[in-house]
Amino acid sequence: MAQTLTQKIIARACGRPSVSPGEIVTVKVDLLMGQDASGPRRWRPRLEELGAKLWDPSKVVVVSDHYVPAVDAQSAEILSISRRFARDYGVQNFFDMQGISHAIMPERGLLRPGMFVAGGDSHTPTAGAYGCYAAGFGATDTTAIAITGETWTTVPETIKVQIDGELGPDITAKDVMLWLCREMGMENSFKSVEFTGSTVRAMSMSERLVMSNMAAELGAEAGIIAVDDITIDALKSTGGDYEGAEAWVADPDARYCETVTLDASRLGPQVAAPHAPENTDDVGKFGTVKVDQCYIGACVGAKLEDLQMAASILRGQRVAPDTRLLVAPATVRVTEKAAADGTLATLTAAGAILLPSGCGACAGMGAGIISEGEVCLSTTNRNFQGRMGHKDASVYLASPYTVAASAVTGQITDPRELRASTRSAA
Repeated sequence: MAQTLTQKIIARACGRPSVSPGEIVTVKVDLLMGQDASGPRRWRPRLEELGAKLWDPSKVVVVSDHYVPAVDAQSAEILSISRRFARDYGVQNFFDMQGISHAIMPERGLLRPGMFVAGGDSHTPTAGAYGCYAAGFGATDTTAIAITGETWTTVPETIKVQIDGELGPDITAKDVMLWLCREMGMENSFKSVEFTGSTVRAMSMSERLVMSNMAAELGAEAGIIAVDDITIDALKSTGGDYEGAEAWVADPDARYCETVTLDASRLGPQVAAPHAPENTDDVGKFGTVKVDQCYIGACVGAKLEDLQMAASILRGQRVAPDTRLLVAPATVRVTEKAAADGTLATLTAAGAILLPSGCGACAGMGAGIISEGEVCLSTTNRNFQGRMGHKDASVYLASPYTVAASAVTGQITDPRELRASTRSAA
């Protein structure tokens, strides 16, 4: 029976040669992730009540990323709970204030193609860029997984997203995903999305992570990309396990419930208007929108390549006087690398303000939240009402190129136009 990549991974996880969409199966989980907001503080009371231990501490990842650094006594206590949990339960992979979980796991070589990954966060599908089936689960389910190492799942149907053609200058995976949010909508529940095509195959791993991450904005259970040389090179660079990785691809005659196509060469910069990623249109439709704050951050928008994109726009420029540009690198290692290669110097010389690594303003926590009536253009993945601060604030979404260009002009701006005007002035 021909299998999609999603079916292959779930079949392996439940010990069967094949599975069919719609089946309910019990699977063994290869990796469980919990962060400070959804993990230890939810798990510990139940584990203590049951007198239970973690099924395998080596397969549990705990990351403190939402409440970091603590801004009040309650935040400090939540972080303390995570630290005590990691110590008391022998969690070997505990990353305290080291960055955002979805960036930490690939960065630290914790992902292996073919894995079934469960996480207590909606953007767990990020790991799908490494050929994993990765999905978010609620606190009750993750507690059960923490104790048993197993969970049940319905085998999802798979949507094939075929993207071909060369992306133009200053066009990114973020633009692709915002376009897909508009075209596919955000109600693709009980579906897995497999991204394929020449455009995807040409993408860096950093850009592929954007694709899988924002499968969550499509409402899908998972977003997945077949293993190829770029995957294996990324695994090698982080010390990850790549033995047998090349096997994790869909069968050529696998059946998909739907196929969505995009000619990437025709795509321009995209912007999502409040209050949903599907409210997307071409950047030119937003040229008169004044921006109070530009934010380059989050698991989807503050990797090293994202910061380098922004720096390429900001080199020799200055942030507009009435606009704030905040930059929160996805991990401390990203900060180190961006400092070493001069990226941070370029950003700060332009007037950017550097923030700690973590979910921060993206999740409406810590530094960078916005007030009533303010407008923020952000590299984050969602812009629901009240997401980044006051319920009467407005959040627009765009790529690092577009956010950086808009920081210079003080209004939503096509980065290609800013580059052209800069060349003309020179």
